[in-house]
Amino acid sequence: MPKAYEVIADDIRRSIREGERGPGDRLPPETELARRYRRSVPTVQNALRLLSEEGLIHKRHGLGTFVRRPRVLAVRDSGRHQWEKDRARRPLSERAATGATEHDTGLELQDLVFHARYREIRAPRELAEAFGVPEGTVLLERGYRTRCATETAPFSLVTSCLVRDMIAANPALLDEANEPWPGGTQHQLHTVGIEVDRIEERLTARPPAPEEAAELELPPGTSVILLHKTSYDVDGRVVDVTDVTLPGDRTELVFTTCLERW
Repeated sequence: MPKAYEVIADDIRRSIREGERGPGDRLPPETELARRYRRSVPTVQNALRLLSEEGLIHKRHGLGTFVRRPRVLAVRDSGRHQWEKDRARRPLSERAATGATEHDTGLELQDLVFHARYREIRAPRELAEAFGVPEGTVLLERGYRTRCATETAPFSLVTSCLVRDMIAANPALLDEANEPWPGGTQHQLHTVGIEVDRIEERLTARPPAPEEAAELELPPGTSVILLHKTSYDVDGRVVDVTDVTLPGDRTELVFTTCLERW
């Protein structure tokens, strides 16, 4: 037999899914819900906690509890890297019209808010080994956050590292003010004569760190997907190492594998 708080949660969940309560609607106060369901306030609180963990509602301090607005879904498919490479040699007007986030979300350029942060770091052992350079080599670390203009959380947390000397021939690549760069990293590398040949991506999942949960505004209990991406040029050199933290509640990963015919 369902527990009392589960019965209350079922009824509120049904009202949301059937459209009786829409995104952004405020739920009645806990005391009113307790009277309506003829249960105690702690029982109602348990029901609301369950719905919050499911991502259906969220509590705003001092304002009440609201039906959560559906987040924009980002779909990363296995063809996105070829799509980016195909654009790397296209005219500026075409590259500037759309980017990878628009490709993943179906949004338009004007729907997005973008932020980039660059800094130089000394390569720690793990990154030095990945790039095949001495430990302490200067790297350009780039952090990216892109969000829908109607939302406050980014689609992902991105950190990309390049060997500074590898790209220094084009000083524009060292200045974050030139972001968002039309055509993305593959075009940036193209400007210094580097062609990306293959990309390796490794995926794992784990509970978020507190700061990740806060920045991504994750519902309680939601995991993050960790994507470690290594880009190689046509000579087999590692030219970019990127770590992406993806929110598990609004990211879909799609892999299509073409098989050789008999």
